[in-house]
Amino acid sequence: MKKNEKKQGRRDFIKIGLAGIAGAAVAPSLLSADEEKKKNKKKLVNRTLGKTGLKCPIVSIGAQAKDPAVYRAAMDMGLTHFDTANSYDNGNHEVMVGEVIKGRPRDSYIITTKVHLPMDQRTGQFIPGAATTEAFISAFETSLGRLGIEYVDILHMHALSAGAAVTYEPIVLALEKMKKEGKTRFVGVSVHTNEPEVIDAAVDSKFHDVVLTAYNFKQPHMKEVRKSIARAAKAGLGVVAMKTQAGVYWDRERQKKINMTAALKWVLRDENVHTSIPGFTSMEQLEEDMAAMENLNFSDQEKKDLELGMLDGMQGLYCAQCRRCVDTCRHHIEIPTMMRSFMYAYGYRNLAKAKDTIRPLLAETGKCRECGSCTVDCAMGFDVKEKIADIARIENVPDDFLA
Repeated sequence: MKKNEKKQGRRDFIKIGLAGIAGAAVAPSLLSADEEKKKNKKKLVNRTLGKTGLKCPIVSIGAQAKDPAVYRAAMDMGLTHFDTANSYDNGNHEVMVGEVIKGRPRDSYIITTKVHLPMDQRTGQFIPGAATTEAFISAFETSLGRLGIEYVDILHMHALSAGAAVTYEPIVLALEKMKKEGKTRFVGVSVHTNEPEVIDAAVDSKFHDVVLTAYNFKQPHMKEVRKSIARAAKAGLGVVAMKTQAGVYWDRERQKKINMTAALKWVLRDENVHTSIPGFTSMEQLEEDMAAMENLNFSDQEKKDLELGMLDGMQGLYCAQCRRCVDTCRHHIEIPTMMRSFMYAYGYRNLAKAKDTIRPLLAETGKCRECGSCTVDCAMGFDVKEKIADIARIENVPDDFLA
């Protein structure tokens, strides 16, 4: 990306984004308790997930926390929609969600899970011998067992990166069967990269009900993503946004934090987004995300915070997953996935997820280390060789240190 194109991209961001109790018989102590409860009550803004009819707050529960108390607090604040996947934390995240919802009325929450099957990262196509109808159903039924429920509300084909994968017959057959058997109410796709193509394919399929897509103020192709999101919403698909806070920090050292509330507002101001799944891991982060619903308009400080990072050329930790780097790398290694691992490690401080993400690619990091000069052209301006060398060190950290 040329220098003047980057400046134009920042201007685009600014344009797009900155669009009665009776009588004295009530004891004073009870009055103060009521007042305290009212004071702590959070404002909720609800939207409906397209033609599914599922209604939930525009802030939902993403999959980063490991403390079930944080999730219970979120539910107590009125959040109802959980996002999880068969692969998260080797299945332990689904187990934790199951523990949190246990004993609660089934109609008091919405569960989305996702099944990831082997695919060629370079082409975005599923691997036929591994991505079968039977494999998908088996993985999903394991998920139901971990969650301790008889059905989920939404079941996704996970982490697609090519439009052709959206209608991959073996998995479509699995989704149809699960829907017919009442094990999922709705089906959809999740996408981290090449979002417009995948979203448009989901719309054109007339099969999928929901799309879960990366969407944030740092995406160099934000206008294209926004356009496809609008098309999906118009067609009646539910639209869920992820990666909303763009890596959490502007810097690897975690000294300059992105304004979390402002970043989330940037996404939620787009009314074609029906809900979002920020990955809060603490009560403080939960409060930051809940604050977005208090007032979706930007404060002067929030505008300043987001503009400052963009106009000062801060790179942040978020990789747009555009895959331009793969074509310009002489070894064509799977850089986008490595950059996602880097973000999980330094932005989210989720070292287990970072290692799980990069584990299949550790052999490729050696090619990068041995390469004399880097030819990679990164749309985000990252020093890719430096970041790969940095994150590859996680290979030497024992798994039990990261649990």
